[in-house]
Amino acid sequence: MSVYMEEIDAFTYRERVANGAPVLVPAGSIEQHGRHLPLGVDVVLSRAMAGEVARQLGALVAAPIVYGYKSQQRSGGGNHLTGTTSLDGATVTAIARSLVLELARHGVRRVALVNGHFENYQFLYEGVDLAIRDLCRTGITDLRTVLLSYWDFVDENTIKQIYPNGFSGWDLEHGGVLETSLMLHLFPGRVGLSRLAAMEPTLLPNYDVLPAHPELTPESGCLSSGIEATAENGKLLLNTASAGMAQALAKEFGLCP
Repeated sequence: MSVYMEEIDAFTYRERVANGAPVLVPAGSIEQHGRHLPLGVDVVLSRAMAGEVARQLGALVAAPIVYGYKSQQRSGGGNHLTGTTSLDGATVTAIARSLVLELARHGVRRVALVNGHFENYQFLYEGVDLAIRDLCRTGITDLRTVLLSYWDFVDENTIKQIYPNGFSGWDLEHGGVLETSLMLHLFPGRVGLSRLAAMEPTLLPNYDVLPAHPELTPESGCLSSGIEATAENGKLLLNTASAGMAQALAKEFGLCP
């Protein structure tokens, strides 16, 4: 049976929730990822990661949050790039708050937000925090919510294996080896390998300027190259990150994965 909420009927969903199934909410964005990857990378990868974790825990995966917070020049190329279609922070916060409240209304008491877009995190956090305050005022005090960004569960040994020539940091990995490898493993038909090119990681100033200086972003929109990505490394990344997230959620939710 599918773990994805939108693929099962309401009665099965109701039964699973009544039996205590956690619900994982993927959070992505519509954002340019260079010439070789589609705009919806953050959505499909967060959903796939959540699916792997759900299968390990007996959890469900809610339909994803598709749009995300504005791409930042130092981590996503910048919100000025065509195709990147973003929400204001208050809107991301409101969506997270509403979804947590809706899931709690259904009877869900274990919720995890699985983030796939670097810039989303603090706004998701704010939404969850506000929802918990709302629920406490109505007498619901037993909701447990966890926020995770999947790349935080890639351990040092995996990083050394996937980046043998050195790791520049997750903020420069937009459209790089991580996402390209995962896409090659999970959705190879959506990767334009012939459009990949070698490039040195782009080091931007350690501060932000508004309005942004578009000339600071490489023409590709990426801050590092995905040319060394492989499907094998994508499989390793998926397995490592999903296992780490499942372990963390099992601990926080009192489950046995």
